[in-house]
Amino acid sequence: MSTSGKSFLRDQPQNFSLVLGGPIFQLLRRSHLTDDALGLARRRIIVISSFCWLPLLVLSAVEGNALGGSVAVPFLLDVEVYTRFLLALPLLVVAEVVVHQRLRLVVKQFLERHLIPEHAMARFDAAIASAFRLRNSVLAEVLLFVFVYVVGILIIWRHYIAIDTATWYAASSNGGAKFSLAGMWLSYVSLPIFQFLLCRWYFRMFIWTRFLWHVSRIDLSLIPTHPDRVGGLGFLSITVYAFIPLLLAHGALLAGVLGNRIYYLGAKLPGFILEIFVLFMFIMCVVLGPLLVFAPQLAQAKRVGLREYGALAERYVREFDSKWLRRGAPDEQLMGSGDIQSLADLSNSFEVVRTMRIGAPPAAGGPNP
Repeated sequence: MSTSGKSFLRDQPQNFSLVLGGPIFQLLRRSHLTDDALGLARRRIIVISSFCWLPLLVLSAVEGNALGGSVAVPFLLDVEVYTRFLLALPLLVVAEVVVHQRLRLVVKQFLERHLIPEHAMARFDAAIASAFRLRNSVLAEVLLFVFVYVVGILIIWRHYIAIDTATWYAASSNGGAKFSLAGMWLSYVSLPIFQFLLCRWYFRMFIWTRFLWHVSRIDLSLIPTHPDRVGGLGFLSITVYAFIPLLLAHGALLAGVLGNRIYYLGAKLPGFILEIFVLFMFIMCVVLGPLLVFAPQLAQAKRVGLREYGALAERYVREFDSKWLRRGAPDEQLMGSGDIQSLADLSNSFEVVRTMRIGAPPAAGGPNP
């Protein structure tokens, strides 16, 4: 990206977005399923969900597996197919809109709070440009599709997720699972689309983490006495709320998988405690992990703040002690003296530095930046 392009990103920080780019986004624009600001979300949800779900309903009905037949799990009683295509998939689409709206002003916050020194602006511009190149990469999305078909479908879904009983999409045979027509559409169309949307979110989270990591390599102008107790980076904690639809999509997906095994295979919920815990830890790492890249700088700022404000406090309290206790009562009145208020203010400032956090700041209430 040219230097003028980089400056434009800095001068127009509202243009920073994790989702406004890539060949699929351009395809959706040409198909009138989105606009330049990720509008038409309802249309995208209806079209994509219908394209994934409706053919499965029609094909399973034609084969007599929609609500009965000889299969143990008919289509209309398959919990997983509802949670995946009619709940989790729409949430993945909604997440794009929410993340775009909530994260696009993060760059502006870095600049408005003067966290980026003037001499480091070129590195900040480079971090933005690098994030945009990855977001717009054609090769990245092609590799995601390859990964989905090779790993997501042929290995993960067929061997670890697909239910081990006769269903509307497959029946057991001596040569392995034999897919029905609906199962063929599920394997080669519906599931790849869903898994691509999911994996593309993991790729976006990688871009987000990488961008924050590049910013964390800059010597930021952190203020140890900032009332947010993270040196002025507290606005980043609110970005966690942007990923709530993504977290809900994971929860819905797991609920559908477990639901089928409980209803049709006689499994018990306590038997899935490990899976639930692993998913919980995974999504917490995906959402909160990126913020940990600032921990080293926050720790350094806290150490420096404790040393500097400690020295300032020691000098002030010695002068206060000497003036009011060791030299006898001065001419001025103690009541209403500014010395008392200054001592209290200094104590509060030192307490802010002492309680400064060096880990990922917890999400706090208040309006989104």
